[in-house]
Amino acid sequence: MWANKFLGILLLIMSPLSGLSHHSVAANFDPSVTMEVEGTITGIFWRNPHVVFTLALTGENAGTEWTLETHSLSIMKRMDVSEPFVQVGDQVKAAGWPARRGQGLFVNNMLLPTGEEFVFVFGSEPAELRWSNQLWGTNERWFAESGDSSDEERGIFRVWSTTLAGGKGFFWLSEYPLTEEAIATKADFNAFTDNPLLDCALKGMPTIMSAPYPIEFVDEGNTIALRIEEYDLVRTIHMDGQTNANPEPSLLGYSVGRWEDQTLIVKTSASNWGYFRGTGEYPISADSEFIERFLATENGSRLQYELTVIDPMVFTEPVILQKSWIWLPDVTLDPYECASP
Repeated sequence: MWANKFLGILLLIMSPLSGLSHHSVAANFDPSVTMEVEGTITGIFWRNPHVVFTLALTGENAGTEWTLETHSLSIMKRMDVSEPFVQVGDQVKAAGWPARRGQGLFVNNMLLPTGEEFVFVFGSEPAELRWSNQLWGTNERWFAESGDSSDEERGIFRVWSTTLAGGKGFFWLSEYPLTEEAIATKADFNAFTDNPLLDCALKGMPTIMSAPYPIEFVDEGNTIALRIEEYDLVRTIHMDGQTNANPEPSLLGYSVGRWEDQTLIVKTSASNWGYFRGTGEYPISADSEFIERFLATENGSRLQYELTVIDPMVFTEPVILQKSWIWLPDVTLDPYECASP
């Protein structure tokens, strides 16, 4: 089934997320089990980093309140859902992955009072309806191949959107060439207690570049601003030979860029975030370096990206990651406004 095919992608796009806190979906919910609940909507928290509903169950467990968590508000907007599709007091059915602790679901399907069904899981094939033949919502933007660009619109200085078409949306690998020290650190990692992204904590380099939200390049003369919708972050890329021999360590590090024909090459150091991925099981040292290559395709419809991670304390050889974005003319960066519980 398509849902199984895209389970890995979905766990990447939703990990880490937050309901009551920012967390790894797979660590907090069991994706091997699907269960149903029915009841009355008692609360709607329409926000980043995670949309949350509360549900008072009816039937055998009447009065018990469950938490239904799903995508971030930003991801919902990319599914053409800009406002809640249920109201407090509505009677709904929901199906999803049960919480490993407590009473809750990562909700994948919801039957609305209208008889329409909202499917939160999305893939390149038609959504998998559970109760209804009336689908609400769309996933076309997530699987767009490209948005054609005119000559005037070519180049990197515009907004770029993540696409999952062809499996190019995320660049994490299944295995990494780890040093013995990194292997030992990973073995001691506890997904429930060691996650670095609690209560809207920011992501640093290089994890922030895996974000599934739009990015935008802005030419500011001697610098290029790389604006990232997630967390409303801005990376500053110093151009024209600007360098700082002893930059102050920071979450995003210090970036220096140069042009090689049409390719923007960026070297970043002095990142003190301390993690390779947002899930937290891979460390990264303060001496790590990141080399990025950004190249817009000839017709301007796609932005190719390559990231080389160099950190001899963690990796026995450089790690090369790749992904791409597409250009969709009507997409803008929206305020992220992450809200802690």
